[in-house]
Amino acid sequence: MTPVSDLRGMIAGMDPVLMPGRFCFCTVEDGALAAEALASFREEEGLSVLLPVARAEALGLPVESPLRQITLRVHSSLEGVGLTAAVAGVLAGAGIACNMIAARLHDHAFVPEARAEEALALLKALQDRA
Repeated sequence: MTPVSDLRGMIAGMDPVLMPGRFCFCTVEDGALAAEALASFREEEGLSVLLPVARAEALGLPVESPLRQITLRVHSSLEGVGLTAAVAGVLAGAGIACNMIAARLHDHAFVPEARAEEALALLKALQDRA
């Protein structure tokens, strides 16, 4: 799979899909949780981890905003410019919060659970317009 770097190509090929599961961000001190997390990032205040809601609840961690994951299946280049802005902009225009995680092969939008289907429809419409 060849990475796509031009904005129009990334949007046209993003092929968004709503993934199974519910997730939440938590800040923890236990670095061992990073191995269980879908993603983690060290911040000044502690380790931010993205955990399945059920696991966070089992650990007694606060679950403030359950999220759903929308994966953009385009293989976006790490040097591509504008995909995150385009996705976040469309969702922001509809008042949908979005936490983007860019990984090596794909980008992932984490949106409020209650608006996940709406967010998916907006991203598919954005792709159709490209």
